[in-house]
Amino acid sequence: MLDGMSFFALASKRLDWLAARQKVISENIANANTPQYRAREVAGFETVMAGARAGGVATTDPRHISSTGGSQGGPRVMDDPAAWERSFDGNTVVLEQQTVKAAEVSESYRLATQLYRKGHELLTMSATGLR
Repeated sequence: MLDGMSFFALASKRLDWLAARQKVISENIANANTPQYRAREVAGFETVMAGARAGGVATTDPRHISSTGGSQGGPRVMDDPAAWERSFDGNTVVLEQQTVKAAEVSESYRLATQLYRKGHELLTMSATGLR
């Protein structure tokens, strides 16, 4: 019921995107010592929203599989263009950078859940008059 309201749908999409980003950061950290591993990043939230407005996921490269309905695979994951450095073995994961990103995701997740909760409280209060 609440997903039909644009605020709750947007908050849910944001939480899903943050979860996907945290998963990719965790994979980067797990592969910090893997030779030739390239740090990965999730495409920005604005690309998720642009894909939702267009009715599917945007394809930005001719090698991408186009989305024609069906199940969505989640946000697009790509090599991290902002990787700080490359080690001698070709690995581009910098643990300090991944730690900063994980902290950003954690703070954004906390904010999004607080906004979702406040929206629910406002909706409940307007419907029932009770807190």
